[in-house]
Amino acid sequence: MIEVVGIVFEKGSRIYYFSPNNNSKYQKNDRIIVETDRGLQIGTVVQENIELPKSKLKLPLKSIYRIAKEEDENTQIQNKEDSKKAINKVEKLIANLKLDMKIVDAEFTLDKRQLMFHFVSENRVDFRELVKEIAKIYKTRIELRQIGIRDKAKNVGGLGVCGRELCCSKFLTEFDNVSINMAKNQNIALNPTKINGACGRLLCCLTYENDLYSDLKKELPSIGEFVKVKEGKGKVIAINVLKQAYKVQLENNEIIEIIK
Repeated sequence: MIEVVGIVFEKGSRIYYFSPNNNSKYQKNDRIIVETDRGLQIGTVVQENIELPKSKLKLPLKSIYRIAKEEDENTQIQNKEDSKKAINKVEKLIANLKLDMKIVDAEFTLDKRQLMFHFVSENRVDFRELVKEIAKIYKTRIELRQIGIRDKAKNVGGLGVCGRELCCSKFLTEFDNVSINMAKNQNIALNPTKINGACGRLLCCLTYENDLYSDLKKELPSIGEFVKVKEGKGKVIAINVLKQAYKVQLENNEIIEIIK
């Protein structure tokens, strides 16, 4: 078992584990500075000192550098402002180079050793010339990373069709595979405005209750199946999964409801 501290760099992002600095104890919501492959970054503690098996960790672990100070937070704020300005400059470069891509966000590391851009595009993009032009302006390490439409929604944020903050922005750290069969399994109308999220893809929340519906359906007959009940024989014409009930049309056309 190894003692670690879990931190996130952005709300709703995945948890990264770091080794405590000199076995220091950290509290939830502490703002700390860590050394990453990209450079120094500020993170927030979401899991206080805990012990995890080696099998669940990516070794070797990097150590926490120190607690963030007020001047670090101010630097972070200024970096975010500089990142926004960088987006405007890069969009002009993209237009000049006639590249088929759209910048979603940009981020400086705390020490400005690296400037990363996330972008979306329908196709693969040769951005080597763009990287050279950006490096001439900022004199630092430049990285461009293509992301999917769901990642864009996560970064941009917004409200879902339910009226709540997007799950991907709030707490989802990974995207599960979502299929149209999940909507069918839950008897949801296949209306794109109802089953598609802000990203235009199927709602991530279709996965939340899908297993429950599958289990509950095992106790019910299928629509179209012929069954025998105490009132006689008939055909199942509707099921209510959550109520654990189904309707049967008898041979005399009478419709009855059976509750399990």
